[in-house]
Amino acid sequence: MSSPMSRRGFMKQSLAVSAAGALALQSGAAAAPAAAAEAKPADTKNPAAPADALPQGKIGNRQVSRILLGGNLLTHFTHSRDLRYVYNLAAHYNTEAKILETLALAEKHGVNTLVVHTVPAILSTLKKYRREQGGKIQWIICPTAPVEAGMKAYTEQVRQLVDDGVEAVYLWGVHADALIAQNKVDLIAKAVDVVKDHGILAGVGAHDLRVVQACEKNKIPADFYIKTFHHHNYPSAPKPNEVRGPTGETPGYWCADPKATIEVMKDVEKPWLAFKVMAAGAIPPQDAFQYAFSSGADHVLAGMFDFEIAEDVRIARDVLGKVNRTRPWRS
Repeated sequence: MSSPMSRRGFMKQSLAVSAAGALALQSGAAAAPAAAAEAKPADTKNPAAPADALPQGKIGNRQVSRILLGGNLLTHFTHSRDLRYVYNLAAHYNTEAKILETLALAEKHGVNTLVVHTVPAILSTLKKYRREQGGKIQWIICPTAPVEAGMKAYTEQVRQLVDDGVEAVYLWGVHADALIAQNKVDLIAKAVDVVKDHGILAGVGAHDLRVVQACEKNKIPADFYIKTFHHHNYPSAPKPNEVRGPTGETPGYWCADPKATIEVMKDVEKPWLAFKVMAAGAIPPQDAFQYAFSSGADHVLAGMFDFEIAEDVRIARDVLGKVNRTRPWRS
């Protein structure tokens, strides 16, 4: 964003703006864009899309916005490194009412898909958003059930997600990374098959680049990949010759080798949804979106508080309007 504040900081100005927005929505009116001549009433149930809509791509039979709403802030898992108080701060800010408001704002600005992991509280809120507010935002969700021989628990959780109305399910990157480390590629394939058996889109998530390489080598029929991606040009990024694990598990970064990721993904023909593009708030959106899209990502997950959505979408539209890519769009 153009503001110099930290993305994960809650400065008084941002909270004041958010509070004002919440009051406006509760009263049934919101300020119109600066370019509009008159204020128009806000409709948090069916907010109208702006004229300059956010570009989309197609994954399977689904139209998916180039920017997706990342779910970690909604589940209060902020990846705030050693600033432990931020987790509680996010939990106090992103109440159910605020999450419902955030989902409506995302849709209003053209973000038509959410990516989140399975947490009972958030699933309840998502269902409420559809049921009571007529929300249409699509869900891409990863089960947290164990991926193991027999796949009983995993299959049951997928079935429940399908019953709840999920549009796509992907193998959680935490699980995929562990399976690769244990040389259990067959279980990654089974996880994809379980989802496809239910007739919806199936993806594979990863922090470890070897997950994507193994899926491609073994021709696992995933419909898309969700892979970490960000550069290392920020203060808490890994330093030269610093030894860390292959998935960047030490706090500070999540894409261990961005150059290698670019090299591998350039030949991958499946859609690539890049996440952790801002390194959990360490990289500004302009920089992060430009780097991700120009390097080949087809879609970008962005964790956004409600007061960040309009500006982040504006930045994304600007970047997408003039991005120069070598990897073809795969969605």
